[in-house]
Amino acid sequence: MTNAQRATRVLATLLAAFALLGGTLWGSDDHFPFGPFRMYAGVNPPNEPAPDPRLEGTDAHGATVVLGERETGMRRAEIEGQQDLFVADPARLREVVEAYRRRNPDAAALVEVRYVMRWHEIRTSRPTGQWRDEVLARWQVVQP
Repeated sequence: MTNAQRATRVLATLLAAFALLGGTLWGSDDHFPFGPFRMYAGVNPPNEPAPDPRLEGTDAHGATVVLGERETGMRRAEIEGQQDLFVADPARLREVVEAYRRRNPDAAALVEVRYVMRWHEIRTSRPTGQWRDEVLARWQVVQP
């Protein structure tokens, strides 16, 4: 290996190390692979409910539709990452409706979309089978 190649490798290693350190100290999950990836950094206490965020819609027939990746093409992490934005401005949920329409053109139209936090009850680090839903954001679909 030449001196120039060796110097290039050392420089690349130092840059990667500084990026990792900077991401750990000041980054967020969006800076992956240099961010701290906080989603794996903690655990829920053994007797507190575990959050399970979800999107739900109500169609024109009154049926509840779970709006997961298969229905919208939007990954769960993408949805969770925008939770604060949905809560601050529920009209952003219209993007979910548009994604649903594109993937399900023959399905009944949605009239409402909700960002719901399902809290699963936990006792001694085990699920009890009980849960409760909390609607964090709701948007009524404006029909043309």
